[in-house]
Amino acid sequence: MPVRNEAGYIIKVLDAIYKQDYPANLLEVIVADGLSDDGTMEKINTFIESHPQFRIQVIENRGRIVPTALNQAIRLTQNEVIIRLDAHSVYPNNYISRLVEGLFKYEADNIGGVFRTLPFNGSLVAKAIAYTMSSSFGVGNSYHRIGAGQPCEVDTVPYGCFRRSVFDRIGLFDEELVRNQDDEFNGRMRKNGLKVFMIPDLYIDYYARDSFHKLGKMFYQYGLFKPLTVQKLKTMPSVRQLVPALFVLFLFGGFILGLLWPPMMMLYVALLLVYVGVIGVLSLKQGFKLAPYVATGFFVIHFYYGVGYLKGLLALIFKQKQTFKISSISR
Repeated sequence: MPVRNEAGYIIKVLDAIYKQDYPANLLEVIVADGLSDDGTMEKINTFIESHPQFRIQVIENRGRIVPTALNQAIRLTQNEVIIRLDAHSVYPNNYISRLVEGLFKYEADNIGGVFRTLPFNGSLVAKAIAYTMSSSFGVGNSYHRIGAGQPCEVDTVPYGCFRRSVFDRIGLFDEELVRNQDDEFNGRMRKNGLKVFMIPDLYIDYYARDSFHKLGKMFYQYGLFKPLTVQKLKTMPSVRQLVPALFVLFLFGGFILGLLWPPMMMLYVALLLVYVGVIGVLSLKQGFKLAPYVATGFFVIHFYYGVGYLKGLLALIFKQKQTFKISSISR
């Protein structure tokens, strides 16, 4: 479990691991701390002291990013099954047992559940962000966020439960990818004929960001690293990935073309009204009080992902790899 400045959540997630119904003697927990400075380590140490029978190893992740944390932890163990966890989520008591059972039942190489996105707090902004992040209009056909009707093969899953043999066969996580390292790794798995599977009724309670600023920053980084991920996998981007970038190009390019050619302005305004209308209908379904915040959430996701994607694409075209140098990710 990679952590960095998770003092507000770390006890809750450690307690969730401690209460798992999986045999405790078969569990080895490795926490990779990315030089937290908010009291996270003090809380971890307090938990360890009060649960002496619980096997927790804490290591220092000087890289301060998720892939370096994961790779350090994976190298420390030779266990048959490796499960990645996140400190910003809470897991049901049967989470580990169901993953391990499903890994062998479905003959999968990586298996996971579905995000149940929850508001960070009771504010209207937090509720709206949680809704937009679990809406197909907000995040497209990301099955690990919107769910599915039955167990199925998917592109990626939250975090993941892997056979150890996967890492022996295709290597570790790409440490150049501060974001989207899961997408790249699962893509690499599929290119090598390995199976990624999702259990749709195994829910992970994920607490969404609590402000539009944090939401925009997160989706900007998702978009920024997506072209680099696609390049590494040597594949074509999906429609879902391209739509936000096309939306941003439309917003600015369509307006400029409209100024130069008046008939284009009419088409621009018409298409813009369609977008606003769809957002309006979906937002009003959540109630009048919440509607303005839901509308803002949708726009923030689409716009910032699109801007990030375009910047990442330009960085690859002009070989500006320093664009992808982000020292750490804060919540």
